[in-house]
Amino acid sequence: MSEQNLSSLIWSVADLLRGDYKQSDYGKVIMPFTVLRRLDCILEPTKIQVIAEYEKRTKEGVDPTPFLNRISKQSFYNSSPLDMNKVLADPAHIKSNLLNYINGFSSNVNDIFERYEFDKQIEKLDEAGLLFMVTKKFAEVDLHPNAVSNAGMGTLFEELIRKFAELSNETAGEHFTPREVIRLMVDLLLHADSEALSKPGVIRTIYDPTAGTGGMLSIAEEYLTGPNGLNPDATLIVHGQELNPESFAICKGDMLIKGQDISNIKFGNTLSNDGHADAKFDYGISNPPFGVEWKKSEKEVKYEHDRLGFAGRFGPGLPRISDGSLLFLLHLVSKMREPEKGGGRVAIVLNGSPLFSGGAGSGESEIRKWVIEQDLLEAIIALPTDMFYNTGISTYIWILSNHKSKERNGKIQLINGIDFYQKMRKNLGSKRKELSDSDIKTIGNLYFNFKETKESKIFEGNDFGYTSITVERPLRDASGMVVLSSKGKTKGKPQSDADLRDTENVPLKENIQEYFKREVLPHAPDAWIDESKSKVGYEIPFTRHFYEYKPPRELNEIDAELKLVISEIQFLLSEVS
Repeated sequence: MSEQNLSSLIWSVADLLRGDYKQSDYGKVIMPFTVLRRLDCILEPTKIQVIAEYEKRTKEGVDPTPFLNRISKQSFYNSSPLDMNKVLADPAHIKSNLLNYINGFSSNVNDIFERYEFDKQIEKLDEAGLLFMVTKKFAEVDLHPNAVSNAGMGTLFEELIRKFAELSNETAGEHFTPREVIRLMVDLLLHADSEALSKPGVIRTIYDPTAGTGGMLSIAEEYLTGPNGLNPDATLIVHGQELNPESFAICKGDMLIKGQDISNIKFGNTLSNDGHADAKFDYGISNPPFGVEWKKSEKEVKYEHDRLGFAGRFGPGLPRISDGSLLFLLHLVSKMREPEKGGGRVAIVLNGSPLFSGGAGSGESEIRKWVIEQDLLEAIIALPTDMFYNTGISTYIWILSNHKSKERNGKIQLINGIDFYQKMRKNLGSKRKELSDSDIKTIGNLYFNFKETKESKIFEGNDFGYTSITVERPLRDASGMVVLSSKGKTKGKPQSDADLRDTENVPLKENIQEYFKREVLPHAPDAWIDESKSKVGYEIPFTRHFYEYKPPRELNEIDAELKLVISEIQFLLSEVS
């Protein structure tokens, strides 16, 4: 049976749920039941041996886990004598039997059902008189590995995830990144290493600290090792962490279905409780929440920043509490494999704020300063607006690397991809546009070719740096005379007038004194620079570098258009009267 037919068959369960469940809640039943049936089929051939071994090891008083995993030939097992068919054989006790069967799974699998809060759905289905029918529907689906491969099962699961995300636009943007955006990110992330990744038996690791339902990890695996992937003989070991319980359950279930090691998928807040502490990865990929405050993690993050400094994740600085995007960027940088061990690469989606928010000396500026001066930033790609389900704002893909190619050393590429899209036939929440295969290829080529074009600009890192200077002017008394300081180091020198104080941002590539003479002194001959207040800052004014001046239309053209509109209005009014 094809994945599409399987999906349709499982989706038909929605017909049973209609009326008792909202459409947006169908996934709370269908997703865990799909996982349950898959595991039921996987464990069926070794069920009898596992039960016997479980009873034997329990009597001996030893941990049965390693023995049962070896017999099941999996990283999980079920010690209950029940399976889905046996549960169905006793309709009068289906609820208690189903719960007992689920509780028989090893803790790493039971965690998935707990995060789904599957017991609550079983209770609800039982109260609605639907539990037997739904269980029977899934028990009739053959999800044995001989019938559906791990890859096929992954495709099925991802399709179900997308369907449920589309039914619930409110949460889709939080936990579901558009597939075509991920494909572009993965292409930019992995293609640069395509020669190394094409070698037989190559093994790589990838990590998503905001894994959601696991879409980025799944598409990266598909890109590299899928049937039409870069290298089907390669191995991509995925790692992730997710804060939302239901998304975590979906992600972990998806990875389990695909044969990945689910112990690599951690639950919890990445910023305050890093589930992969001290780990390093070949690739990092993330779509952290846009403009979300990090107050819940403030205590732990500030403690790490103050106590560990650059030995921790947040040494360069801390952004304002209202937007934690740059904390995730720093977190991912800390997870890059060391250059001497092959290096690491990162792709992360951010909104516009991290490009320019915060003046010189602020946490945001200090983070940009450190990232650029460490020569970690390869490129930033502007995406079209209206690409995400819950927001229409401008978004950008940042590509970072600690082992840049020779031609990219000291360089940063900006790519303007805002015009590469196609309109969707049907809007999904705020998502009105999507990237076609052609758009992904075009943006990818702009990045890989690394040349100056209308849509691609190449800069040196210090092009984005500036020195913020404080310009002082003298305080004057009522008669206009300069007031001199009478004490301290400034004794005998003019006092500064706080009301006339100003700041100027001088590009790093420009001499400060020459700039001051040219731009300030002609307008304020009595001004001076308070050098004790000078600070170096960094910002990336992306839009400015691609701005094209369009002269206003001629007045006679505008006048003619106005006259035409007025005449049309007068005609319509005459018809009414």
